[in-house]
Amino acid sequence: MKIALIGYGKMGKAIEKVAQGSGHEICCRIESQEDYSTLSEATLDVAIEFTQPEAAFENISFCLKNGIPVISGTTGWLDRLPEIERLCTNSDGTFLYASNFSIGVNLFFELNSWLSKRMVNLNFSPSIEEIHHTEKKDSPSGTAITLAEGIMSSDPSKKEWINEHSTDHNKIGIVSERIPNVPGTHTVSYTSNLESINIKHTAHDRSVFAEGAVKVAEWIHKKKGVFTMSDFINDN
Repeated sequence: MKIALIGYGKMGKAIEKVAQGSGHEICCRIESQEDYSTLSEATLDVAIEFTQPEAAFENISFCLKNGIPVISGTTGWLDRLPEIERLCTNSDGTFLYASNFSIGVNLFFELNSWLSKRMVNLNFSPSIEEIHHTEKKDSPSGTAITLAEGIMSSDPSKKEWINEHSTDHNKIGIVSERIPNVPGTHTVSYTSNLESINIKHTAHDRSVFAEGAVKVAEWIHKKKGVFTMSDFINDN
């Protein structure tokens, strides 16, 4: 495949290494909107976007308006996700957003969804803890938010998540920690008065996200529509 990298930081470089190792060609590396002309002139199969929250919407919009399939792992801009989904549909485009491209994390999402549905009437209270390195700018992480949303979709009594410990039955508490040089870790706990169940995922190396992003790019190639990682996981 011919791939454009939108964002060429640590994640972009990790994706480049994995993609080239799998025989794909990196046609352009976009670091700012000033590079859009390079993007529009290239013949591409897919763009992979990992930038900053303030840039993601314009980056993705440009791709969709120019007929470029795009997958994005940028978090912190999801208030505008419905606009992107409408644009993708109206332009007969191809788009997939994921808060985390790790295959293990997305299996973790599926497990959490399965477990939360069974906890609704069993008096277990859910909570989430996430730990990341100090360079991570958003808090809570997009992955933690996705986990909370998975619980809320299963349990109507959970109305919202808050970024702190919660004793309110209607709110899911997400405790975030930022520690230098640690692997990304997410833990979901279901606790009753008598027992607790914890499920946990730890990412040991950034390359796990790069490998997942490349696998998704390969999968989405020649598809049309708005997709999620659940579509990818359940199609494999």
